[in-house]
Amino acid sequence: MLQKGAHVTEFTLSRVGGGQTSLHEITSKGAALLAFFKVNCPVCQMTFPFLDRLQSERLPVYGISQNGVEDTQDFNRHFSLTMPMLLDTEASGFAVSNAFGISSVPTLFLVEPDGTVSQVSEGWHKGDVARFGELAGVNPFRPNDSVPEAKAG
Repeated sequence: MLQKGAHVTEFTLSRVGGGQTSLHEITSKGAALLAFFKVNCPVCQMTFPFLDRLQSERLPVYGISQNGVEDTQDFNRHFSLTMPMLLDTEASGFAVSNAFGISSVPTLFLVEPDGTVSQVSEGWHKGDVARFGELAGVNPFRPNDSVPEAKAG
C-alpha cells in the first residue's frame, strides 16, 4: 500500500452521474482526500457519513467506489452522501485501487497537489477523521455521535 511520502500516478476515473475526473483535476486547488470503499463494507457504511461532513472548499473529499454505478448510487442515497463519487470497478481490473495497493476498505489517502501522499488511514480511526476535519475547517462529529476510537476495515 502507498505510504506517506509516496507519489501517486496520474489517473482518470468515471464519475457517478457521468463524465470523468483525473487526479490532476482533483488536486488542482490543493490537497484532497481520496476514500476507497465497497458499498457492502460495514466499516465503510459507518465512516462515509462522517467523511461527507468533511467535504469543503478547504478539503475536497472523493469517494472511490469498488462497486458499479447503480450500487454506488444506492449507497449514496441510503447514507445521504453528497461528496463526488468515482468508480474503480472490477471491469477496469480495479486499476487505481491496485496502483494504491489497497488491501482493505475503507482506506483514505490525503494527496497533495504535487501527487504526494501526506497521510494514510486504513479502517476507521476517529482521531484521523478529526484531523482531516481540522484540515477541512469543520468538526465531523456531533454531540450525540457514538463511534468507536478504532475499527479495522
